[in-house]
Amino acid sequence: MKIVIDDKIPFIRGVFEPYAQVVYLPGAKTTADDVRDADALITRTRTKCDESLLKGSSVKIVFTATIGFDHIDTQWCESNGILWRSAPGCNSGSVRQYIAAALATLCDRYGLNFKEVTLGVVGVGNVGSKVASVARAMGMKVLLNDPPRERREGADGFSSLDEIVGTCNIITLHVPMEKSGPDATYHLFDGKIFDRMGKEAILLNSSRGPVVSNADLKEALAAGKIRAAVLDVWENEPQIEEGLVSLLDITTPHIAGYSADGKANGTAAAVRGVAEVLGIEKLKEWNVPCVPKPEADTEFSIDASELSFQQIMTKAILHTYDIVKDSDALRFSLDSFERLRGSYPIRREFEAFTVRLENGTEEERTALGKIGFNVI
Repeated sequence: MKIVIDDKIPFIRGVFEPYAQVVYLPGAKTTADDVRDADALITRTRTKCDESLLKGSSVKIVFTATIGFDHIDTQWCESNGILWRSAPGCNSGSVRQYIAAALATLCDRYGLNFKEVTLGVVGVGNVGSKVASVARAMGMKVLLNDPPRERREGADGFSSLDEIVGTCNIITLHVPMEKSGPDATYHLFDGKIFDRMGKEAILLNSSRGPVVSNADLKEALAAGKIRAAVLDVWENEPQIEEGLVSLLDITTPHIAGYSADGKANGTAAAVRGVAEVLGIEKLKEWNVPCVPKPEADTEFSIDASELSFQQIMTKAILHTYDIVKDSDALRFSLDSFERLRGSYPIRREFEAFTVRLENGTEEERTALGKIGFNVI
C-alpha cells in the first residue's frame, strides 16, 4: 500500500510505515503524479482535492485532518468512488481558546466589562457551541445564530442575523464556507452588514476567509463604521493585504485551531479513518501517545485578593495563550504566513492547565472550571 501525507501534519511520522509505503509532501505542491498509485491521501487545507488531482488515481480515501473540507470536491469524489472524510470538532477547543484570548485582549484594550458585553455567535456547531460556552463562563451575554439548527430544532434559543447585527457589541463567526443555497455564507459579512453594525461593534472571523468581504471590511475600518476586527482567516490566503492588516487589532495566520491538542485530535482521526478503509487493524483505535507540554507553566497561581472577576479570568486565559505575540509575528512579517503556520509553537488548551486560585470566591472558581481549567 502507498499513502501520501501532507508533511506538516504533526505526530504522524512513523505511524503507517510498518504497514505501507509512506510519502510526505508539501500540501500545496502535491500533484496528480504523486497520488496516481496511492491508496490514501491524508491532507490539510492547502491541497485542492479535485478531478485534476485524483482522476485516474488509485486513491480509495481522502482524509483531511481538519474540520473544514471546502478544499475537497466532495461531489466529484463521491461520483468517482473515492471516500472522503474530515475531522469535525477536532480543533473546537483550540478555537475556543483563541476566541477567549481575543475577547480578553479586546475588552482590556477598549475598557469593556465582560458582564456588559453581548456576544453574537454566528454558526453554532462544534466550534461555535464551545465559544458560546466559554463566553458565558466569562460573564458575557450570548446570542446564537444558526439557521440550519433553527430549522431542525425550532426558533427557541436562536436569534436572527438582523438581531445579532443590531444588538451585539462583538460578533464572532464560526460558519462553513457555502457559496450557494439557502445558507450561503460567501461574503455573509459585507458592506451592507458593516453599515448596520454600529461604530462600537467588533468583528472576529476564524471560520473561512471568504465569509467576510475583506475589501468591505477594510473600507468599514478605515471609515470608522465599526470599532475593530480580528482576522485569523483571509480571502486569498496566504496572500494578504498589508493595508487591511494595518487596520486590524489582531491578525493571525490561520492558526486559531492550531493547538497541539487540536492537531493531535485531527491526526488521530485521520489515522483511524484511513486504517479502517485500508484494513490496518492495529491502527483503528490509534491515538497520539503523548502531546508535548507548552512553554508556559501548566500549573500556576493567581492571588485573587486584589483582583476583579474580569482580571482573574483575563490573567488565567492569557497565561495559556499570548495571542498578541502571534498577531505581531504576522504583522511584522506578512510574507511569513505559511512559515508561521508550518512552524507553529506548542500551544495547549485550557484543560492542560491547573490554576491555584488563592483568596478566590466560589463564583471565580466555578467560572475558571467552566472555561476548562483545573482549579485547586
